[in-house]
Amino acid sequence: MLVIKEVFAAGYRSLRHIRFPVEPLSVFVGANGTGKTNLYRSLQLLQSAAAGTLAHDLAAEGGFDSVFWAGTRNPKEPVRVKLGVRLSGEGAGGYNLEYAVETGLVKSAGGVIWGAGFLLEPQIKAETLVYEAPRRSKKLLDRQGPHGHCLDEEGLKRPLGGEILPSETALNSLQDAAAFPDLHLARRTMLEWRFFHDFRTDARSSLRQPCLAVTSPTLASDGSNLAAVFATLAHIRQDTVDLDQAFDDAFPGARLVIPEPDRFASFGVVFPDYPKRIFQPSELSDGTLHFLALAGALLSYRLPPFIALNEPEASLHPDLLEPLARMIVSASRRTQVWLVTHSEPLAEAITRNSGVSPRRVIKRKGETWIDGLRLSGDFAEEEDEDA
Repeated sequence: MLVIKEVFAAGYRSLRHIRFPVEPLSVFVGANGTGKTNLYRSLQLLQSAAAGTLAHDLAAEGGFDSVFWAGTRNPKEPVRVKLGVRLSGEGAGGYNLEYAVETGLVKSAGGVIWGAGFLLEPQIKAETLVYEAPRRSKKLLDRQGPHGHCLDEEGLKRPLGGEILPSETALNSLQDAAAFPDLHLARRTMLEWRFFHDFRTDARSSLRQPCLAVTSPTLASDGSNLAAVFATLAHIRQDTVDLDQAFDDAFPGARLVIPEPDRFASFGVVFPDYPKRIFQPSELSDGTLHFLALAGALLSYRLPPFIALNEPEASLHPDLLEPLARMIVSASRRTQVWLVTHSEPLAEAITRNSGVSPRRVIKRKGETWIDGLRLSGDFAEEEDEDA
């Protein structure tokens, strides 16, 4: 599977123009309003491009009036949002796949309509996928407006044709894995990313309900299969050592109970003050349930190729930040983990457990930036370490 090496975003909310590397464990810390969530959201939108829902998801955010860079710009330039990611296949021969997508309104700057669509509908204006290897590179996908082509497995150009609508991405539309294996690999990788933000813990939350007993190696983004994830660890993998240790770390003396499921999977908690009673999820506090959801995300049987966490400390007691940090560091040894937070204690705990220093997100003249990031797209200290 491919790993993320670099992310690019321009024209999206407070992201005027930014490109930066992504590490096995990336921690971004900053005050409210600096644009941390916009960094997180830019990756979600890249996944939307792979899923074919990019135009819909931009429209759902309020359209270009809401999502486009609101700062100073050249009025002659078209209104565009550009997103990109470089994926590395170092473990499979040493190559990169760089995907980029550019969206805009129906009419271009010159007033030329590129394709049928509603007046304020986001449309795909440009889309590329470039294969990069040490001695060669080639553009596997090249789309400009309604026109473009892609290279098939034999290296032959195939026109995109008119079957792809302006609101659809070619990355999602070209589903022939045999003919376009690299497009398929990039799309599949991006679709397997997981984004965990603001688990619902209200009375009707799916976290508080039993779920169908289906083997679940990975937690769903909404946590709806949490009980099945725990049951998979306990009764399919038959290994809950890490989960039990993390739970005891967070709630000393308490015990997570995972009964063998029949039609439905469930779990409960035994607290030291009530050793003969199992507390069901419907009885647990919001903080306890939130921590359990994070445990399911970070300690599941099979982790996705990329996990993104947006302010996971929300609703957690300060005593839970150290156990959470240890879970995050443990997960980063199995997959890439990306974290945005405004909790300095959580960032410090991650540094103590991993040696990874957080990147500080700042605002400069209304633009989201990362402290130490140079215009070349790398960090100043990286050159110092190589010297």
